[in-house]
Amino acid sequence: MLDDRARSLLKTLIERYIADGQPVGSRALSRFSGLDLSPATIRNVMADLEEAGFVASPHTSAGRVPTPRGYRLFVDSLLTVQPLAARQVGEIEGALHISQPQQLIASASQLLSSLTHFAGIVMAPRRHAPKIRQIEFLKLSEKRILLIIVTNDGDVQNRILFTEKSYSPAELTTAANYLNQNFSGLDFEEIRYRLHHELQQLRDDIKPLMEATLQAGNEALGENETAFVISGEKNLLDVEELSSNMKRLRNLFDLFDQRSTLVRLLDISHRADGVQIFIGEESGIASLDECSVVTARYEVDGQVVGSVGVIGPTRMAYERVIPIVDITARLLSSALSHPDET
Repeated sequence: MLDDRARSLLKTLIERYIADGQPVGSRALSRFSGLDLSPATIRNVMADLEEAGFVASPHTSAGRVPTPRGYRLFVDSLLTVQPLAARQVGEIEGALHISQPQQLIASASQLLSSLTHFAGIVMAPRRHAPKIRQIEFLKLSEKRILLIIVTNDGDVQNRILFTEKSYSPAELTTAANYLNQNFSGLDFEEIRYRLHHELQQLRDDIKPLMEATLQAGNEALGENETAFVISGEKNLLDVEELSSNMKRLRNLFDLFDQRSTLVRLLDISHRADGVQIFIGEESGIASLDECSVVTARYEVDGQVVGSVGVIGPTRMAYERVIPIVDITARLLSSALSHPDET
């Protein structure tokens, strides 16, 4: 736990670093914090913050910069987000005054990019996912299993699973019974979410079979084809922290072509209220280790169907980006739910 003095200095340091992009020294902290502290006291507090992992010292400077942990504390408890002015909300609403849903999705992505000067991304509404009536496994050979999926509308899909170990017919029957008894009537996204929390209770030898089933089921029913629109990727070329490392930048642009990886990240927003912020490694995607992703889910007629978001550097003006993402999600929900009014 940080005391009020340390929290105030950390808040000042992050605000100055976001504004200027330069390591912040004790002199600047003394000038901008409004605290009556000696330079020696400020240096001691900074040393404590560095030891706790909230700030770091670049080799080329005596000043300090925030770490992802520092940013996390900042956005969770130090940041004051001001609502957008009525004029700005009106501009966003006007830009989303479109009746055609696909054009609306594209406009929302472009709007997020132009307002933040980063990359804007919108995951399109999912098509109706088929519900699972029954799952069966049929042993084909030592390590080949036929997965049979029957949906509630009578569609039958088959996929071959290649496993590391050999499963007996009895084990396959037990696994199929478990899935059918616990997950019949759900789609594969719902099964994946629930099974993720139950894998710990399953036997270790059954876990790989369940994971292979989920992956093959998603592919069989086309759930990995979820579409999204991304705009303003080139804005990231103007971000010094990202463009200074070409390998890192290439990895980031490669990520934009990896549809399933980004969709998994945006999926997380479906299960949480409000704006979600992933800072650096929190996204679980190596290419985004130097980035922050700010997302919010949107709805159609009260049902969550997609997410909007912004991808930018960790040094972003969170107090600006957060309300932009939030209001865009809300207005997109309204525009899609009431198309006759646009």
